[in-house]
Formats: sequence, C-alpha cells, structure tokens
Amino acid sequence: MPERDDFHFRRRLLQTGAGITVLTSLSTQVSMSEAASMSSGFRFSLNTSTIQGEKIELVEQLRIASEAGYDGIELWLRDIERFLQSGGKLPEIRRMLIDLNLQVEGAIAFGAWIVDDESARKRGLQQCQRDMEIVRALGGRRIAAPPAGAVDGEKLDLDVVAERYRTLLEIGHQTEVIPQLEVWGFSKNLSRLSEVLYVATESHHPDACILPDIYHLYKGGTHPTDVQFLEGNRVHVFHMNDCPDIPRSNINDADRVYPGDGTSPISYILQKMATNGFQGVLSLELFNRTYWAQDPRLVAKTGLEKMKAAVANVI
Repeated sequence: MPERDDFHFRRRLLQTGAGITVLTSLSTQVSMSEAASMSSGFRFSLNTSTIQGEKIELVEQLRIASEAGYDGIELWLRDIERFLQSGGKLPEIRRMLIDLNLQVEGAIAFGAWIVDDESARKRGLQQCQRDMEIVRALGGRRIAAPPAGAVDGEKLDLDVVAERYRTLLEIGHQTEVIPQLEVWGFSKNLSRLSEVLYVATESHHPDACILPDIYHLYKGGTHPTDVQFLEGNRVHVFHMNDCPDIPRSNINDADRVYPGDGTSPISYILQKMATNGFQGVLSLELFNRTYWAQDPRLVAKTGLEKMKAAVANVI
C-alpha cells in the first residue's frame, strides 16, 4: 500500500482556486466573528521540550514560560525528579507557579501501563501513580499516557489496550489526575487517531480523553478530516507544532517547526476542533535542535506568537 502523505492536502488546496470549492464540502464554513469567538476559548501552554528543558533547571523553565506570556506549562517528570533529587521540595514549585500565575496544564511521563508483561505493567502502573501524585501536588490535573514500552514489537489487541487504559483511568480517578491517551505516530501501537478513539471509547470510562499532536497525526498517517470524530470535551490539551514537507517515513521529532512554518493544515484542524466544542489548551511541543541552539526566551516568545497567529487564521 502506498504511503499516505495526504496530511498536507489542505495547504496545497489553498494554493489553487479549486481548493475553495473542495474545502467547502469538507467542513461547515463559519463567519469571522464566529471564528474569533471560538478561538477566544483557547489557552496557551509551553511544553518545556521546546526549549530543551532537560538542559535548563526547572525554576528557570517556569520563569521563561511566564516571561513569554504563556497561560500554563507542560512539565516533564524527569525535570521535576531532578529538582527533588537536588534538595528541592514540591511546595516550592507550587508556590512559584502561583507567584508566576502559571497553571500546570499537563505533564510528560512514560510509565509502561500498556505492555503485555504483567510484572512490567504492574511496575509501570506504580510509576504512573507516583507521577500523578506529583502532578496533583503541583496543582495539575492531567498527565500524558503514551504507549511507552509498546513502540516496537507485536501489535497489541485494542480491546486489551482499552482494558489497560481503563485501569490507568481508575488510578487517575483516585489521584485526581486524568491520563490523556496520547497518539504516537512513530509507534507500532496507538499511532493513528482511529486507534486511540477506539481505545478511549472501549474503555467505557467517563474520564477517557485523547492527547493529539499535529506532528503525530501526520507521522502516523491520520487524515486531517478524521478530527471531525474527535469530540471537543474529550480533548483537554492539543500539542502544537508544524511539519515541513517531508515524507512520513523520513520525518522525525527533530523536524518539527513552529506552527505556520510548515505545511500542515493547522487552521482546518483547529477550526474543526473548535466546531466540535474544544476550548482547551494549545501546548507548543517542539524538539528542534536549531531552536535549542537559540536563546530559550526568544524561542518561547516566538512560539507563542506563532501559535496565536495560527489561531487567528482559523477560518
């Protein structure tokens, strides 16, 4: 089967007059005033991978996000653990977040909740619970739940994955932190939005939700129109970035660029999500080594401006 590289179809269509007719059939058009109303519900967050957070102390990460003007931040558990190992305390982080008027919109962790090996899965769930407790102590309510440990190897039965996600959701209910089922486009499992939608649905849990990402949707072969099936209230955070016109088989995390600097149909996706009721968090997540070599404050500020421009372009 040929590789599906049609994720960029809308950007190409916009370059031709014929694209206007096609787009009209793809989605319900809204007025500029309606678009402004929809976009006003978005909040903006910085995922600290964007500024190579692992090389920057946690306290400095918070200051950079606040100074750039973000509403919130997505922290990595590895950086929190490093802060704690150096003698820091969770209440210190919590106080700084309050002082800087920053909300922990999410956290990135890799507990192996999904794997077949029962003992490894048990350890993974224990790690997930510890991570959730840390996030809750910082005032956060969400954590990423990617298919860590199942990137390679056998293709898992989605019904089994749904049962395991439900178990994770129950732990989340106890800790008051919701695990967001994350699309990982490069993974053998949960690489496409359709798979993640199935697992979330079959978990039969009221807290089931999805963490999409522009890059991962493209990498995994999800067609942009598939987001029409994604209910807005089932998405709390949407990872923002853009993809250069590189084939899916060759593109990787380091190729992500600022929203609007690539060829992804971001405006179409955001419009569809807003129409579906999404009023959550747009979180900038990049791993671009060119940006890492720059002043992190400039990168954070530029990224926020690029996200806001992408929202302003919502049809």
